[in-house]
Parts: sequence; structure tokens; C-alpha cells
Amino acid sequence: ESGSLYNTPPTYGIYMAKLVFEWIKELGGIKAIQKRNEEKADLLYNYIAHSDFYASPVAEDSRSIMNIPFIIPGQDLDAQFVKEAKEAKEAGLETLKGHRSVGGMRASIYNAMPVEGVEALVDFMKKFEEEHK
Repeated sequence: ESGSLYNTPPTYGIYMAKLVFEWIKELGGIKAIQKRNEEKADLLYNYIAHSDFYASPVAEDSRSIMNIPFIIPGQDLDAQFVKEAKEAKEAGLETLKGHRSVGGMRASIYNAMPVEGVEALVDFMKKFEEEHK
């Protein structure tokens, strides 16, 4: 009655969602991704817990499996850690700087981050700890 036309559906967004859903299915579904994400988080949290150089500023019952903040207590090495991690080309570590209100570092290990990426971070953390302890 008003002469308006039908809206075009957001085809790009629909297509991207289709690709993500296919990828999830290829990996074994939601439960498989959940298990993989928990394994990635456990790998990083376990290293932090057993290190006397790094610490987690988050209570164990409140921890995320997607964003894992960590600190180097008593040492002002945050900027150097972020810089060296980015310069370690073989590791490919980026965007580790912590939230501006919290400081420290933050590893974002969302669904698309492979286990190998978390392993590379832990390897870099070990090397950095050995050099700056």
C-alpha cells in the first residue's frame, strides 16, 4: 500500500554463518569444540599455575576459557613481553596486551585459535621466563 519494497536479506552474513556452521560440523560439532576449547584453556592455565614467574589475577571459579589474563607479579615486564612476543615471528603471537584497566597480558583463544597457537604461546612464555627470571 505504501509502495515500499521487500528488504534484501543480509546475504553476506548468512553466507559467513553457513561457512562457520560447516566448519563446526567438520570439527565434530559443538561438544567437540567445547572439549577443544577446554583443553586449550587447561594447557595455558596449567602452565601459569605451575610457574613461579606468571600468575592469574582471576579466581579459579571465575575464569574464562576464551580470554585468559595473566601477569608477571612484582616485575615491570609487561610491555617487553608484548613486544618480544610480537617480534617472535616464528610464534606469530599478536594482541597479547592486557585490558587497559587491568594491565598484564591477555590471551584470547576463541574457537578459531588452534591448539598449536596456545602451545606456541606457552613455549614463548617459557623462553621469556628463562630469560627474565
